[in-house]
Amino acid sequence: MRLAFFGYHNVGYFCLKVLIRQCRAFGDEIVAVVTHADNPRENIWFASVRDLGFRHYLPVYQPEDPNDPEFVRVMAKLQPDFLFSVYYRHILKQPLLDLPRLGALNLHGSLLPKYRGRVPVNWALIHGETETGVTLHYMEAKADRGDIVAQKRVSITPEDTAYTLFARMTVAAAELLEEVYPLLRAGRAPRMPQDHSQASYFGGRTPEEGRIDWTMPAREIYNLVRAVTHPFPGAFTTYRGK
Repeated sequence: MRLAFFGYHNVGYFCLKVLIRQCRAFGDEIVAVVTHADNPRENIWFASVRDLGFRHYLPVYQPEDPNDPEFVRVMAKLQPDFLFSVYYRHILKQPLLDLPRLGALNLHGSLLPKYRGRVPVNWALIHGETETGVTLHYMEAKADRGDIVAQKRVSITPEDTAYTLFARMTVAAAELLEEVYPLLRAGRAPRMPQDHSQASYFGGRTPEEGRIDWTMPAREIYNLVRAVTHPFPGAFTTYRGK
């Protein structure tokens, strides 16, 4: 099997470690590691997919636009059997999704179809959820809508912050991929359509959305604070214009 891996952040890092280990066990090959150049204006508190790829002598790519036709042609020449996207920040368009012989799969940080879209961990905390999880699903043109391969549930405690919850989500994601990859390559993995009637969608968040509205109930303020605290920009308020 030939794998193309698109990933970033801690989840991408630890899932790539899983695939490196699995490829060694099965004699498969990672033909591309596609990731992002770090943004110097961002707080980079997470592990580097790029550096992990380099340490294992894998071909690493950092395209500004992975959907650029020239880059798609580069990927096409690699003839991947599977494409995995794990916390990669660009939407992959159909020409890329059509390349892998056996399918393109995404690892999403919620129990789909709930919390489609961006930053699902933060949104789950903001809404006071007591459970979330990770989902491995097939990719299609519209994000987070494809058939589900497998899910792993993660409980949310009242004391969780985005940081502590994200750490457990990272472990769950790596465990899920470890369990499912042998089934995928053997053609025995489940494929279950999503119930779109149960879907919810949330977009990205900006630092300004951390502003505290003191008319909200105390529990909602608490949930906001723990959802956007370190390593995110944090909740804030103003007093007498400061």
